[in-house]
Amino acid sequence: MVKLSIDIFLKEIEQTIASGLPFVIYRKPNDKQIFCLVQKNDNFHELTNFDEAGFVFAPFNKKEKSVIFPLKQCKFLTSTIETNLDVELQKNNVFKKTVTSNKTKNKHILLVKKAIDCIKKGDAKKIVVSRKEILEYSNFCVLNSLKNMLNTYKNAFVYTWYHPNIGMWMGATPERLLSISKNNFSTMALAGTQPYKNTLDVSWEQKEIMEQQFVTDYIVNNLAKSITNISISKPYTVKAGNLVHICTDISGKIEFSNSIKKLTSSLHPTPAVCGLPLTVANNFILNNENYNRSYYTGYLGELNIKNNSNLFVNLRCMLIKNQSISIYVGGGITIDSNPEKEWEETVAKAKVMKKIL
Repeated sequence: MVKLSIDIFLKEIEQTIASGLPFVIYRKPNDKQIFCLVQKNDNFHELTNFDEAGFVFAPFNKKEKSVIFPLKQCKFLTSTIETNLDVELQKNNVFKKTVTSNKTKNKHILLVKKAIDCIKKGDAKKIVVSRKEILEYSNFCVLNSLKNMLNTYKNAFVYTWYHPNIGMWMGATPERLLSISKNNFSTMALAGTQPYKNTLDVSWEQKEIMEQQFVTDYIVNNLAKSITNISISKPYTVKAGNLVHICTDISGKIEFSNSIKKLTSSLHPTPAVCGLPLTVANNFILNNENYNRSYYTGYLGELNIKNNSNLFVNLRCMLIKNQSISIYVGGGITIDSNPEKEWEETVAKAKVMKKIL
């Protein structure tokens, strides 16, 4: 790993973006250190062995391929961000005018109603449904938007990831899938959403409390055979950009070998991005969303770097490809969900990415 001043680091990033080589730039939550891995060629490396070291990018659908940038085949740079980064105003992004149509809204509301009907029949407790919003652009400055994310979302996992076979993904996700350091393990159960209104003193509705409890219970039950000394915090409200969520911290000690693969498989996808029961919710999503989530609601992050693994759920994210930006948003549906409010929640979540464009 090569440590650079922030000025030189940013110049390296600019050259990296122009090079067309696979790369990832990322900063962990509440951290000043920023990292960049640049693959030395444009080969596609599928993740098959969780003993490898590198940066992993995995899709929502487990049947699709996960990608790894192997550490041994990458240039690895780092720097420290002490203050907000300067955004070059002369490189402002230029978008074609887009308006979210009533057709888009009605389509999502019908999807929510269909999920509620499925839950009322007793087939599921919770189903997470999503959509994507597409913006077309004539000019887009990747570095400016990355700087905006780093400045705006300091308590999120902020990243820009690119492979020529897939496209460019950017995001600022609030949700940790897992962290492993030696035999110490931690994760979180994050669900329920409200707009942030200048306070964390929030009143949560029963629907939101129940939705988050589903996630907590699922994670704890799935970890029971793999983790000892499990510690579960009380639910608390956490801010993520312009939104707040209910969060429970879960930690413990790992008991078995090859833990990362087994733990990741048992946690992904969580009820926070899929639903319960998992198989029923997953089948509903694949049969009714009518688009491919791709890497949205998958996971990404460090795998076995300096003996640590830090993986995050890919939320509050977007795909930049073919002169368009696809912003991915969704929400958890329970029996008490209100379709109109669920639509409004996706609109609020889309603003997380729109704010940095």
